[in-house]
Amino acid sequence: MAAMRFLGVDLGTTSFKGAVLDLSRASVAHVRRIPTPGPAPGLPAGHHELDPSAVLIAVRRMVGDLFADAPDAAGLVLCGQMHCVVLTDPDGRPRSNILTWKDQRGAEDIGELRSLVSPAEQQQIGGELRVGLPITTLPWLKRHSQLAPGLIPASLADFVLAQLCNVEPTTGATNAAAHGLFHLEHGHWHHELIEKLGLSHLRWPLVRPFGDLVGTAEIDGRQLTCFTPVGDQQCALVGAELGSRELSLNISTGSQVSLVSDTPGGEDYQVRPFFDGQWLRTIVQVPAGRSLAVLVRLLTEIPGTDTDPWEYIAAATERVDETDLELDLAFFASAFGDRGRIANIRENNLTVASLFVAAFRWMAENYERCAVRLSAEKGWDRVVFSGGLAQRFERLRREVLMRMGGPASRVIATEEETIRGLLILATKIARPSPLR
Repeated sequence: MAAMRFLGVDLGTTSFKGAVLDLSRASVAHVRRIPTPGPAPGLPAGHHELDPSAVLIAVRRMVGDLFADAPDAAGLVLCGQMHCVVLTDPDGRPRSNILTWKDQRGAEDIGELRSLVSPAEQQQIGGELRVGLPITTLPWLKRHSQLAPGLIPASLADFVLAQLCNVEPTTGATNAAAHGLFHLEHGHWHHELIEKLGLSHLRWPLVRPFGDLVGTAEIDGRQLTCFTPVGDQQCALVGAELGSRELSLNISTGSQVSLVSDTPGGEDYQVRPFFDGQWLRTIVQVPAGRSLAVLVRLLTEIPGTDTDPWEYIAAATERVDETDLELDLAFFASAFGDRGRIANIRENNLTVASLFVAAFRWMAENYERCAVRLSAEKGWDRVVFSGGLAQRFERLRREVLMRMGGPASRVIATEEETIRGLLILATKIARPSPLR
């Protein structure tokens, strides 16, 4: 294959990342990172929106900088945070802010929605019926007369690419399914459910195959061929090179448990499109770093030390064999409740080491429960750890593997799985072949 370079961009929740992808050398260079634009100011409590113009300015600047690093780049591949939605006109121009997955306004209607959507329909959309998804935010907008006919509900990545290429927004299966209104079995929008929820007056984007050409972007006088974006979760798992009979534990601010399967499976987890005709069984919103940060914030509230608390915790937990302290990390609404606790406190067991050993034990028990939900027959031979917390805390990894029965494991050493995934996907686009 002749030397070929693409640009890759990941529109993440906390930062936008970009890199030059050298397809001939299977390498990544010139990695750049900028903060994701902050939420729009002055919004009611529970609303979380981004300014589309601020997002586009940031993306154009990043792509321009990457183009300066690689003026011979031939294409652009893109992934982005899932479950966001922005309403556009048929020319792709924004007619709303970008409502992110953090937006909670749909909580007002979630009870009624769950009564409207039948169990069969919930399974058809992959179990994706929860607050923060377009399936809950769009009905809220309709009820508040903010959903004019003919508008296009586009994902974040699809909106950005449509603007770069000056075309009508389209989408791929991974981003379409993140709306919660995609019929997995049929491979297109769930029009019956869309009509039931009063959303058929919208203009639903064309669903394209993976690797489809979307258009051409002109940046600083140079042209880039652009391809259908993908969801960031699927992209990261491609970057981790998740294989057959491997269980993914991504443990960072939040965490997810995932398993690639040839069949979509049952009802006790989310099901999402993957690649090469496969499915991703996944459980999301499993408490992890965000909850641990609550404990760290308490421990460091009184000033007076420059010690890195996370390094101290990593060392301290290696010095304790076990603890009878009990801890529940469900400090935020999640699949495991919304009220945490610390229990069985005695005079000599309320220490940093015991506290975090108890936390790791609770996390490991939940990961084991989630894994069995994904595959009751335990259809994995290896656990793949990724994310900052999994990389940092060997004690956490040991707790997980012990409860899983001691399977083999591997640790993804980089936190740039999405960039690596974009490289692999770009290579597949340039020379089509199975991903694995």
